[in-house]
Amino acid sequence: MLIGGSLFLLLVVYLPIVRTYLPASSTPSDPNFSIVIPKINASAPLIDNVDPWNETEYREALGRGVAIAKGFAKPGEDGATFIFAHSSDSPWRITSYNTVFFRLGELKSGDLVEVNYGGERHKYAVSYILEVWPDEVDAITKQQGNKLILQTCTPVGTSLKRLLVFAVPLENESLQQMREAF
Repeated sequence: MLIGGSLFLLLVVYLPIVRTYLPASSTPSDPNFSIVIPKINASAPLIDNVDPWNETEYREALGRGVAIAKGFAKPGEDGATFIFAHSSDSPWRITSYNTVFFRLGELKSGDLVEVNYGGERHKYAVSYILEVWPDEVDAITKQQGNKLILQTCTPVGTSLKRLLVFAVPLENESLQQMREAF
């Protein structure tokens, strides 16, 4: 019984992480408010208008999905859209949504990110990745132009640094096909 209970506990704690390596459907969890990153099997609902500077607010939101930061552009609007999520959490708090960005560091230039917002699908191609210290917020707040910024903590399991993935909108399908060819 002790072995069975231990195996059950391990399954509950680590199943969300194991799922990130299993083949997954690229169908969004919610076609109106979700994010899908096919390369890393990430798919989660979007939680809108979350204050990235209020830990109580964002911790609650990140238990339900991936947060769109308040005070930034919304997907499809002019300006920078800032979306953030956990790469991991304490073992007793790990849920499917606390590990959405577990593999975010595996993305490379040209990889696809889809954001479904307000019933519209917005496609982005990763342009570059940056690691910064937590207090280097200018890397996010001083961005110019239309882009998507994804953020999580790195290395996984710590809050030492922030991993920022910058992506640019794909204007049309032919541009997307050209990027996928490279």
